[in-house]
Amino acid sequence: MTNETAVMVCGHGSRDPEAITEFEAIAAGLRERLKNYDVDYGFLEFAKPVIRSGLDRLRERGAKRIVALPGMLFAAGHAKNDIPSVLNRYQAEHDDVDIDYCRELGLDAKLIQAAGDRISMTLSAADSDTPKEETLLVVVGRGSSDSDANSNVSKLTRMLWEGLGLGWAETAYSGVTFPLVEPALEHATKLGYRRIIVFPYFLFTGVLVKRIYHYTDMVASRHPEIEFVKAPYLNDHPLVFDAFADRVGEVFDGANLMNCKLCKYREQILGFEDEVGLAQQSHHHHVEGIGTGEGHSNDHNDKTAHGHSHHHPHPHADHPLGPQSMKTTNQSDS
Repeated sequence: MTNETAVMVCGHGSRDPEAITEFEAIAAGLRERLKNYDVDYGFLEFAKPVIRSGLDRLRERGAKRIVALPGMLFAAGHAKNDIPSVLNRYQAEHDDVDIDYCRELGLDAKLIQAAGDRISMTLSAADSDTPKEETLLVVVGRGSSDSDANSNVSKLTRMLWEGLGLGWAETAYSGVTFPLVEPALEHATKLGYRRIIVFPYFLFTGVLVKRIYHYTDMVASRHPEIEFVKAPYLNDHPLVFDAFADRVGEVFDGANLMNCKLCKYREQILGFEDEVGLAQQSHHHHVEGIGTGEGHSNDHNDKTAHGHSHHHPHPHADHPLGPQSMKTTNQSDS
């Protein structure tokens, strides 16, 4: 490829400076990994640079074709609607560049191996000699109002459970859907396992990962008879870079096919029937670049902050194991 082809890494953004630092490190690693391309990055919200600023920089450096890479594990609202909306608007305003959009990382053999490595490493470092068959795994996904994306976390859980030979496994979510972390862990304590390992299936740290670890500590304090172990998230595992590089390659190989078979915007999915055909639009314009920058208030109770109230609501938002079960945390979801 020529230097006229570039890669734009599109992140969600976070109020947590550590999350931004980790994302920037991934972008830098991809720049090293994808040496044939000019690589830049940007965020939907809560951090700078925003996506369009990164696109501007690539154009200024001579890019004629930009491959936009969503820095997200699963295709839910951000990957299906918000990022494409930003890219479509930018494309309409700049006919001197062509923008292609990669599919999300999704369920990928490399990422499953990376997740297995994180869990195995944690088990090897544990102090106890509790056997695997007496260990219960709880995989925690981000959670969204897209049941297809949520179901992928459940599939990942099963593949890790079976692949690692653990005694049992459960799936939980950090927000939006159910079960959330605390009720899921309380349920897990009733299943009779000596050890519970909690694995956040996330690329980066941030409010949500810290919330997961916080609730793990809370439940562990109530159940001293059970060993609780916190596994690290994916972060900069080498196979993460390989999976990202594969997505870029798919654009040029013609295999860049997002799974739309169970997309709630295309098909009538149980519980989400009224969302078929909703307009593709971003809900993040009012918080672009706001979050970790100098002079920004981190008051998460601010009504101008991004609380996802503008997204189409989850049909079971009041589920007793869902968001209303959060009694002690009043934070934004990024």
